[in-house]
Amino acid sequence: MDFEPLIEKKKNQLAGLESSMAAPGFYDDADKATAVTREYNRTGKLLKLWQEFTQAKVDLLENKELASSDDPEMAEMAAEEIPDLEEKIPRLEQEITIALLPPDPAEERDVIVEIRAGTGGDEASLFAGDLYRMYSRLSEKGNWKVELLEASPSEVGGFKEVVFKASGEEVYNILKYESGVHRVQRVPDTETQGRIHTSTATVAMMPEAREIDVVLKPDELHIQATRSGGPGGQHVNTTDSAVQVTHLPTGLMVKCQDGRSQGKNKEKALQILRAKLLERKKREEEEKYSSHRRNLIGSGGREEKIRTYNFPQNRLTDHRIGYTGYNLDQVMEGNLEELFDKLRVSEMEERLHELEAELT
Repeated sequence: MDFEPLIEKKKNQLAGLESSMAAPGFYDDADKATAVTREYNRTGKLLKLWQEFTQAKVDLLENKELASSDDPEMAEMAAEEIPDLEEKIPRLEQEITIALLPPDPAEERDVIVEIRAGTGGDEASLFAGDLYRMYSRLSEKGNWKVELLEASPSEVGGFKEVVFKASGEEVYNILKYESGVHRVQRVPDTETQGRIHTSTATVAMMPEAREIDVVLKPDELHIQATRSGGPGGQHVNTTDSAVQVTHLPTGLMVKCQDGRSQGKNKEKALQILRAKLLERKKREEEEKYSSHRRNLIGSGGREEKIRTYNFPQNRLTDHRIGYTGYNLDQVMEGNLEELFDKLRVSEMEERLHELEAELT
């Protein structure tokens, strides 16, 4: 890829950012100042990488010439540096490629995760519980904080629905590929003839919405206190702490009963509602992207079958990128790094094609 046009554009942008930062009253708007400063730092890092990259290419050419020198000592020294430079140049090229891509506006957000049992009855609810545990273990590995927002346990030990918030470094940026339909193939414990059953669960990864992102007008909300129900202990079954919030313009409804007070449940319900409304807005924006990238990052579409978990064969298949691995037991323990790396590379390649198309 020819980086030159993009780099020149970034140099011009850096000059403009410097002018903005030097203007009087720049820090009066804290949010804007933070965004401009972050972009300035990103652009400065990119140009530093570019300088290092171009210098490495010059050094490689010079060392190749010196390696053919009549001076044996000089030729030996030059030859010794060539392998390091040949390894350094493609690594820097990849770093530049990543740095050139525009950041996802939500990449630094925490994420609200919603997992629902799909087709398959009790087995689907058990699978929803397995996915919840998988993401919980992944969160432990990433030192993320997990806060349960809402749960509807099933009678067999899984979940009809579970909603939780994951907070930490690059949470949404890592988990954004998980939205869609997850399919499981395995022999249920209750199956006496060893037949494999297929069940599904849907996952939605929603960046946490701030109040400035989604304004909830009081006259557009119907808030109702209801009696808590379902498994959860004596307290939750004997109080009217559950809260149901309906967003009248869209018909979206959220019910929260996990907290021990109406106030806490209302706060959690509004948090989930904001995330759902932001997800809807994000999905509309995703329509601008190519179908490949839109499917890759899920866009919250609940009809998209993204992955199959085949327990008898210990096989995991991601249908979006054609990836198959035979390490399902490790994946269920939260070891998703290999898969996420492949998804990230696929998205990066697609975004680069889009970027090149914009410049032609």
